[in-house]
Amino acid sequence: MKVLIVGGGGREHAIAVKCSESKHVDKLYAAPGNAGIANVAECVDISVMDAEKLVEFAKENEIDLTIIGPDDPLVAGVADAFTKAGLRVFGPAKNAAIIEGSKAFSKDLMKKYNIPSAAYEVFDNAKAALSYLETAKMPIVLKADGLALGKGVLICNNLDEAKAGVKTLMLDKQFGTAGDKIVIEEFMTGREVSVLCFCDGTHIKPMTSAQDHKRAKDGDKGLNTGGMGTFSPSPFYTEDIDKFCKEKIYQPTMDAMKAEGRDFKGILFCGLMLTEDGPKVLEYNARFGDPEAQVVLPRMKNDIIEVMEACIDGKLDEVDLQFEDNAAVCVILASDGYPEHYDKGFVISGLDTFDDKEGYYVFHAGTKATDKGIVTNGGRVLGVTAKGEDLHKARANAYEATKWINFENKYMRNDIGKAIDEQ
Repeated sequence: MKVLIVGGGGREHAIAVKCSESKHVDKLYAAPGNAGIANVAECVDISVMDAEKLVEFAKENEIDLTIIGPDDPLVAGVADAFTKAGLRVFGPAKNAAIIEGSKAFSKDLMKKYNIPSAAYEVFDNAKAALSYLETAKMPIVLKADGLALGKGVLICNNLDEAKAGVKTLMLDKQFGTAGDKIVIEEFMTGREVSVLCFCDGTHIKPMTSAQDHKRAKDGDKGLNTGGMGTFSPSPFYTEDIDKFCKEKIYQPTMDAMKAEGRDFKGILFCGLMLTEDGPKVLEYNARFGDPEAQVVLPRMKNDIIEVMEACIDGKLDEVDLQFEDNAAVCVILASDGYPEHYDKGFVISGLDTFDDKEGYYVFHAGTKATDKGIVTNGGRVLGVTAKGEDLHKARANAYEATKWINFENKYMRNDIGKAIDEQ
């Protein structure tokens, strides 16, 4: 079959590699793809947001399945355009992707259906938000309602920081219209865990757990980023916690969306906080996490096409989802200065070192093919992933592999997965 992947980041590279391993795939395309994806797929220069051109390409090239990777096109309804054209597509419809597209919607959904989450208030007026903060308990969390590249969450330690946060989101519009409305949420403490789930509108099957590192600098300091690295599985996500989440979070979320007339088919990302009072939902995403996909998919035993087809056909309950009994760690190689100001266009060396190394992967995020070779073309440049028999071995392998890659202004965190030492 012919498969089209919509997107051009590290997540889509991980999806492309997994699809290339499927016995069902004869031809793989990516729009727009990137320099790494080009090794396994034919890249076509179409924007992820150009639904008309994407559908036209899919029809002309007789695409059997389209997989939509990023959040923006899902929230904008690109999956709906494919469905309307009678084309098979993996990814939630617009009315279901709102679970990520609006923080206020997802918080209201959790409240209505008793899904455990932090206490919150929603504001579309800066003056009212500032007034509320005067008597609120600190620290506190401010979230832009809309999509903000994973960076629209501000953790404020005191009233001055919180007031500045409201100004940043609602008045200065640092994240554009995403900050027209904000959610102010109680600050929760505990271990963070990410669990990606396959969904067919009725059934939901969680994948192996992972943990992302959002802050730019070691020790979880610095600004929030799109993710500086991740590991899988989380040693803190126990069998008891998994049982609780299946009963109180995952299936209830599926049922809630169905009850609201918003059947969710695709990937539901559940960001969890393991609090003293039990697991609670930090956030939902409507797609694979990035860089969580880079550690979860390499450990998945199943043929990804078969699982996705089952989701589309409402037959996920017939799938036995399995993962390898090992671990994986991903370290992001970024451009120094990310997520604020950074230079790009530097030649990357060492990429071919990964060609003959089993259990090692280099996923491209911000790269570009030029006459000089492959160069840096973004803040997050590459995701270096390695597997190992356990987390300690996987972590050692991943950091060893980061030494194989070089480019000017290369930057990375040196403590990805360090929490596993506390086990």
